[in-house]
Amino acid sequence: MARAGLTVERLVAAAADLADEAGFENVTLSALARRFGVKDASLYSHVRGLEDLRTRLALHAGGELIDRIAVDVAGRAGKDALAAFARAYRAYALEHPGRYAATQIRIDQALIADSPAMRRTAEITYGMLRAYGLDEPDLTDAVRLLRSTFHGYCALESAGGFGAARDVQASWDKAVDALHLALTHWPQETKKHG
Repeated sequence: MARAGLTVERLVAAAADLADEAGFENVTLSALARRFGVKDASLYSHVRGLEDLRTRLALHAGGELIDRIAVDVAGRAGKDALAAFARAYRAYALEHPGRYAATQIRIDQALIADSPAMRRTAEITYGMLRAYGLDEPDLTDAVRLLRSTFHGYCALESAGGFGAARDVQASWDKAVDALHLALTHWPQETKKHG
């Protein structure tokens, strides 16, 4: 084991590279063991299994993504912050497709609560949206709108799903403008009387 120099950190970093090269769905313990020239069983002293490895990869990639977003959003507010957030999100998704795919898996809520990267993600995202004057439950609704828009766009773009002659960047910019308008004019909940 010492010859291979295996650590959890090295395994997760190698899994991240493998995800980008071969696709997140192809990250397996066998593929990772082959990269290090060890038997599959050697990995079990570092990770509990494939689900544990993929969860660690998701948390790692989520940390990378929010680090990139944080740098771009720093010192900005309103539409400038939203555009910077969107730009960083899309760039990461397109540059690191396997890592990005890992960020989309469902993770146990207890692990999310214990993850500094996931707490930072919530702080930055919710902080940006509070600048639009939103409070709960509207914050959660707005986060879901942003995530589904950004993810859907990136997934379609990565798959070559935009065939029209319109420039993809121009459409992205228009989508961010539309999100800004939606956030600025967020619908207020009406109280139901019974």
